[in-house]
Amino acid sequence: MDKIRVLVIDDSALMRQLITEILQQDHSIEVVGAASDPYVAREKILTLNPHVLTLDVEMPRMDGLTFLEKLMAGRPMPVVMLSSLTEKGCQTTLRAMELGAVDFITKPKLDVVSGMNDICRDIIEKVKAAARAKVQRRHPVPERTAAAAEKTTSASSLINSTHKVIAIGASTGGAEALQDVLAAFPPDAPGTIAVIHMPEGFTRSYAQRLDRNCQIHVKEAEEGDRILPGHCLIAAGNYHLEVYRSGATYAVRVVSGPAVSRHRPSVDVLFRSCAKALGRNGVGVILTGMGNDGAEGMLAMKKAGAVTVAQDEATCVVFGMPKEAIALGGVDEVLPLSKIAPYALKAARCEILV
Repeated sequence: MDKIRVLVIDDSALMRQLITEILQQDHSIEVVGAASDPYVAREKILTLNPHVLTLDVEMPRMDGLTFLEKLMAGRPMPVVMLSSLTEKGCQTTLRAMELGAVDFITKPKLDVVSGMNDICRDIIEKVKAAARAKVQRRHPVPERTAAAAEKTTSASSLINSTHKVIAIGASTGGAEALQDVLAAFPPDAPGTIAVIHMPEGFTRSYAQRLDRNCQIHVKEAEEGDRILPGHCLIAAGNYHLEVYRSGATYAVRVVSGPAVSRHRPSVDVLFRSCAKALGRNGVGVILTGMGNDGAEGMLAMKKAGAVTVAQDEATCVVFGMPKEAIALGGVDEVLPLSKIAPYALKAARCEILV
């Protein structure tokens, strides 16, 4: 494509203006139109043929989620959601990712003009990544009831807490990819830790959603949490996650510090700590995502004796992070998403030798 054609959908005239001005700072992007609600947007999609939509969640006449669901069923295309950083906004955004949105942008709470300018680089990069994304119809997994989600962890598996640990990194498109992997884990799966690029406030809601939909326990990581079989710890937004050895067990540190590879939490930070603390007891997994975060850390894990696997291009929403890790030589195996969980589990059981 010559230029990325973008349609901006928002009921706020100010937001439409700000997003348009930000996107048009990049010469590879052309904002071909704007719409104040989904009904206007539907007609403009047909006449303007955009490559990417930016879509607000709360709009008159039809909310963004209803429109997104109809769009992905009839004419799937890359969508970047605009979301408020509230509990309701987090839940709505996660639902949007289930329905097929590629990524999301959190709107500033106070000074909208200044706040939007502060995140202009992220907005441009997310729209450009969305233009390259592979968009598919999603079939959302029904949320399990509290009774159905009841989980048990055997005493024997808790004793074996120094066995392999699975470390996972993901970014754009990773919310659903990570859920697919964790949903395939049995209740006694090896202890798992994960970093996904989400802002502060979203990771707790995301972990709670995963916990309802998976057989293993999932929670947002807290300082000193032990890494145990049947459990997954998700890095908190705006904090790095590191692994360390604590006697006969492994635990995590929640670390505030500068961004690494332009991210906090950073997959590189997690993977490098895994290389140091876990060595051959680590299994590294890198999923769909924009950029190169995790590539150097995965190489460090492989050099330390860990088994490593990357999601393949065909099933990635954005083949950025896996591609960079492969190019650096840090990946033992490249597999489609559906085969990542079985491979990681076999590696953790020492059924795969590299």
